Amino acid sequence: MKQSELFLKTQKEFPKDEVAYNAKALTRGNFIYKLMAGVHAYLPLGFRVRTKVERIIREEMNALGSAEVLMPALHPKASWERTGRWEGLKKIMYRLKDEAGHEFGLGPTHEEIVAELARFEIFSYEDLPKSVYQIQTKFRNEPRAKSGLLRGREFSMKDLYSFHTDEDSLAEFYERAKEAYKKVFARMGLTAYVTEASGGDFSKQFSHEFMVETEAGEDEVMLCRACQFAQNREITAAKAGDKCPSCTKGKLESVTCVEVGNIFKLGTKFSSPVKLHYKDNKGEEHPVVMGSYGIGVDRLVGTIVEVSHDDKGIIWPESVAPFAVHLLALGAMTPDLKKTAEALYTTLEAKGIEVLYDDREGLSAGEKFNDADLIGIPLRVVVSGKTMEQGKFELKRRNEKEARMMTEKELVAYLAK
Repeated sequence: MKQSELFLKTQKEFPKDEVAYNAKALTRGNFIYKLMAGVHAYLPLGFRVRTKVERIIREEMNALGSAEVLMPALHPKASWERTGRWEGLKKIMYRLKDEAGHEFGLGPTHEEIVAELARFEIFSYEDLPKSVYQIQTKFRNEPRAKSGLLRGREFSMKDLYSFHTDEDSLAEFYERAKEAYKKVFARMGLTAYVTEASGGDFSKQFSHEFMVETEAGEDEVMLCRACQFAQNREITAAKAGDKCPSCTKGKLESVTCVEVGNIFKLGTKFSSPVKLHYKDNKGEEHPVVMGSYGIGVDRLVGTIVEVSHDDKGIIWPESVAPFAVHLLALGAMTPDLKKTAEALYTTLEAKGIEVLYDDREGLSAGEKFNDADLIGIPLRVVVSGKTMEQGKFELKRRNEKEARMMTEKELVAYLAK
């Protein structure tokens, strides 16, 4: 894609009303636009990043054997009254009425709705286990909407729900889901600690959160780096310096983290109210046992920026970068320079390599370099009068200081591998 044609205009300075780095960099780099606190529009570069985050999530959820669905965001009051959460979650649920006086809520989560849908799919033990997931917009009246994409009022979430005959079946799937989550975060270049936590509004049992260490987070985690044991500070009396209860080598330390995912054992809390039952091999009826598994898509985008940047801008992991290569044409756009740059651009695109080609005229080399560093595409290729004299191109990785010179054949082979 040519940068001159892209809906992209970076800002010269970081926005002064933002504190979190992801909010500053994503706004200045024109990845997102803040419409109001907790509500953001995704611009072309940001949308490409989010799409790649979603693709990784989909691949791992599909590999888990789960089928993708899409449920409504607008929910009738009756669906939430059955579980008591119409009142229980009234502080965070956006509500509205139609002209006839019917009450609705914008879904902050979907346990009630998926249990209702499953009644038409699950009748017998032979129908179990099953799992479905969606990537969908959620709405929560978040009183502390701040920190860019880390805490929003409108946000995208992957929520998966599993259905089982008993707790043993749920436990088996729960562990597989835990491993799938580890793969998701690792593929995005994140180290996520599997953290014991409260079940909150979802379950009386302990849950597990996936925490990424960053000062931008709001959670305090007691972590043992020797064995990766982690507990949310909310559920433990342990203090920094205490011996780790899981190993003999390490000691606990307090680290600040952001939660990027969570998994819950729901039991029959949401199946019983809607009479989501199954019949066993003797014809006896039982409530379906459920699990819930969430990943914050927008929060992942923000977290990646928080942990992967330098003083110049973002450093995207290759797996989620908006483009693989940033091609810069530097200097006066002479016919030879334009021809050389566009020929390389065409060759790389023909090879299936995603390229953002900075073909803008009238900008200095410094301005283009600054934009490239801010945007953070993993590989930068420069063509200029100087490189053309050598019959080569300059290649530099965003996270490295040194550049190297390559012929077109060498460069194409390197980028295509």
